[in-house]
This record gives sequence, structure tokens and C-alpha cells, in this order.
Amino acid sequence: MKLFDTNVQQLKYEVLKEVVRLESRGELKEKLHEIPKKIVPGPKATLRCCIYCERAIIEERVKLAMGGNKNDPNVVEVVDIACDACPTGRMYVTEMCRGCVAHRCQAACPVGAISIVDHKSVIDRAKCRECGLCMKACPYNAIAVQERPCILACKAKAISLNENNKAKIDPEKCVRCGACVRQCPFGAIVDKSFLLDAVRLLQKSENGKNFNLYAVVAPAIASQFSYAKLGQVVSGLKKIGFCSVVEAALGADIVAEKESKELAEKGFLTTSCCPAFVQYVRSAFPKLAGNISGNASPMVETAKLIKQKDKTAKVVFIGPCIAKKMEFQKKELAGVVDCVITFEELQALLDGLDVNLQELPEEDLADASYFGRIFAKHGGVTEAVLHALEESKVDFQVNPTMCDGLEECRAALLKANAGKLDSNFIEGMACPGGCIGGAGCISSSHAAKNKMNLDNYAKKALDLPEPVLTR
Repeated sequence: MKLFDTNVQQLKYEVLKEVVRLESRGELKEKLHEIPKKIVPGPKATLRCCIYCERAIIEERVKLAMGGNKNDPNVVEVVDIACDACPTGRMYVTEMCRGCVAHRCQAACPVGAISIVDHKSVIDRAKCRECGLCMKACPYNAIAVQERPCILACKAKAISLNENNKAKIDPEKCVRCGACVRQCPFGAIVDKSFLLDAVRLLQKSENGKNFNLYAVVAPAIASQFSYAKLGQVVSGLKKIGFCSVVEAALGADIVAEKESKELAEKGFLTTSCCPAFVQYVRSAFPKLAGNISGNASPMVETAKLIKQKDKTAKVVFIGPCIAKKMEFQKKELAGVVDCVITFEELQALLDGLDVNLQELPEEDLADASYFGRIFAKHGGVTEAVLHALEESKVDFQVNPTMCDGLEECRAALLKANAGKLDSNFIEGMACPGGCIGGAGCISSSHAAKNKMNLDNYAKKALDLPEPVLTR
């Protein structure tokens, strides 16, 4: 059974699972250095030049699985030894070149970097400015640009090269969306894990003897764990020691109501539910920072509600979002959420603790509305806010712009920054498709299927009673 989209994810999972297994048995400190040999037994290398390089990379991955570099506040790190120093930013002529008579590429080049040799186009790299005009001019699409997958994936322009041609992340520009983590073919960019913190919270709780530990799950969970039913995932979380599993969609319902009122009061607003989008506005468009919704995210609203009801509660948020790992550490949110892990890490947690979801009974989730659950998809926040305005009978005309991915966010924000956006509400989602396309997903490659699963999950909420936590 193939769980993950790529072998990079599988390798990450193997490391996380082994760290969880050893920690749960009290053996991590003693057997820490055995992990690379277990995962890369040898004698032949299968992924790199030799098993020693492979094991060295695993050692770095183990460090990240245990929280990474404490001196680096960013939750995304480059594993220098794993970076392949890929070539970057080079225009080149492919075999598709037909040696045509028109030579449109040559005519389009403003610096004379293209010559014709043996009827084929040749690019002089010393002259080329990589403007791309030759690419647009070629009728055969025979000219391409070779760009690093990580740089191409990073729409925030936060990745550059260091003196050794390795990837380097600018923490001031990085929005922690995790696109580079997903797209690096060598797995050289990795998000730090707080999985050990989750394991230790479970141990300290002792099944509720010392304090109640709550799992707050993002609605995108409905699009994951395809081999088991959602109710079995809920049972699995309770089996390993969580006293209750609460939907973050409950917090989304709260956010939608508050955000609708704020929008009507201010007249122009950008959403606050996606921390990567919020960070992008603050770092790239500081002039618009005052237009970001002042409301907390659904994760925070749900955790606050839990801790109002249970004063001794601890909360672990489980979702598809790497940026949440930065959000929960903000000084102004200290003590609200105690730990954040992704769906990838949840799979490793369950398997590291020998929990087989398929053997468990189902337990339903019944905390949120249809509109709270659809926060996880592109357009869902807007739909929820419109519904909230209608329910409260607020007379305000919403003209929304719904941004699917950071590129669309940038386009909308550029217009807003210049005062040319014909909208009064920007829904920003850094991940394509919304949270169901998050970098912490087990699988995000089947977008249509993930959206269908989320929609079906949301529709089940139409007949639910009022959530227990809000009574």
C-alpha cells in the first residue's frame, strides 16, 4: 500500500516513525545513532553515491525530526549535504529546434545572444539575460529554461544560492508554506518536527491522569488516510492517549462570524486563516498589513475555546500546514496551542506506536458546520463569510477575490497595493487548492479527489446538532 506521493516523503516518514518508536520505549538517547544504519543497512547505496553519504543525510533528518537547529527560528531548514546544487536559471535550446527559416528567436533577442549553427539556434550564455523573449517567439516551444525546483516552487522569492551553489532560505521572505519542501527532488529542504513534543505530552498526560490532552484536527483530514475511515483515525488518536478529538472547523465557524462583522465595519479585508498568506502580506506588502483581519485563525479559536472549558487542557493541532508550526510559537499566542504536527507526522506517530487504524471501530466527529469544514478548500472561507453575513442580516455587499496559491495572492495584492483592485475581500490561500493541498499532507497529488472527500465530509455536518463545546 503506497501512502505517500514521493519517496522523499517515505524516507521522512521512516525517520519520524523510528524516532517515535524509540522515544516511546525510552530508548531514543541510547539508540539514536543506530537509526541511520537501520534505515540504510547497505552494503550498496540505493539513493546516493555511497551508504556513508546516505547515512549522513539520515543523521541530519533525525536532528530535524527532533526539532532541528534551536538557533534557527525558521521551521524550514536546508540539509546542506543533501542539496544536489542543481543548475539554475539557464536558457537552452532543446532537440525540438527544427532549424526553421524564420529564426524568430534570433530576431526577438535584444542582446544578440542567439546565433545559428548548422541550421540550429545556439545561445551564448555570456550574453544571455534570460529575459525569455526567445522562448515566447519560438513557434515550436524549442527553448526552455532550467530552473531549480525549489526556486521555481518558492513564489515568495525566499530561496537563493550560497557560495557553494547550495540552496539558502531568506527567513525574512520565507512564509513557511512548504512548497520548497514538497518540490525538492532530493529532500534537501525539510520542515522541523515537533513530534517528540507530542509524544512527551502523551506520556505526561498518562491518559488524562495528570491533564487532558486534546487533538484539534484540521478539516483537510477528510482528504487524507485513504486506507482507513475518518472515524478510525479519531479512534486511533484516542487509543494513543488523546482524551478528545475536536474539529478545527469549529474555530472556523467562529472566525467566519467574526470576520463577516469585521469586513462590514472596515469595508476592506484580507483573511487571517492561512498563516503563510498572512506572513506574505506582512513581508511583501507591509502597506496592506493593516487590512489583515484581526481575528485569530481557526486553530487558535478552537484551542482557546477548549482551554476556556478545561483549564488544565493541553492542545496538539494536527493539520496539513507547515506554517502553523511558526504560528503557534508567536509570543502573543504563548500557551494557546502546545504543539503542532502535520498529517505526515501523525501517520508516523500512529505507526511508531503500533496503532493499526484499520482494526479500530469508528468514532464520529460532530463539532462543526458545513461552512466551517469547507474552510479547507479554495473559496470556502468566502462562502462561509457570505453565509455568516446572511445569517446575521448585515446589509453589506461583498465583492470577493479568491486566491488559489501564492501566485494568485501576489497578483491580487499588487492590485490592492496600487489601489486598483475591484474587490473588498481577499481570501488568501498559499497552497494550491487550499489546505487540502498543504505541504504537510500525506498526499496532495489527487486534487479533485481530495476536494470531493472534503465536500462529502462537509455535507455530513448539515444534520449535526450544536457542538458540545459551544453549548
